This record gives sequence, C-alpha cells and structure tokens, in this order.
Amino acid sequence: MDIRVGDILTLRKAHPCGSRDWETLRIGADFKLRCLGCGHVVMGPRVKFEKSLKQITREEEGVRRTWKPD
Repeated sequence: MDIRVGDILTLRKAHPCGSRDWETLRIGADFKLRCLGCGHVVMGPRVKFEKSLKQITREEEGVRRTWKPD
C-alpha cells in the first residue's frame, strides 16, 4: 500500500475526541500517527492501521487527491 509521510488517513473507528482523520508522521513496520482532532500521537503496527483504513488523502502539487484503498 502506498502511504507516505504527510498523508491524511481516515480510519473506520473514531478517536475518543470524535475525529477519524490522522496525519502520518512516520512509516515503516510501525506507523506513527497524529490525530487531527486533538493532536494525540500514537504508534502501532502497520498491519493494524492498514486493516482499519477507510481512505487516503494526499496533497500533490497543490491538488488534493482522495481515494479508497483496494
């Protein structure tokens, strides 16, 4: 799955603050994500976040693109 640092991930379950959107800070075997609602930072295994992923939003050359992973 093509996820890059700076992408906005929308997950299926909401964070306790109510936001579903997370910014990727670090990628690899583990992901480091920041909640866009409250700023909370979490780390977890890549597999867990890829399974709960609903859509990816990326800004390229000033154009915002959104798509759902397969």
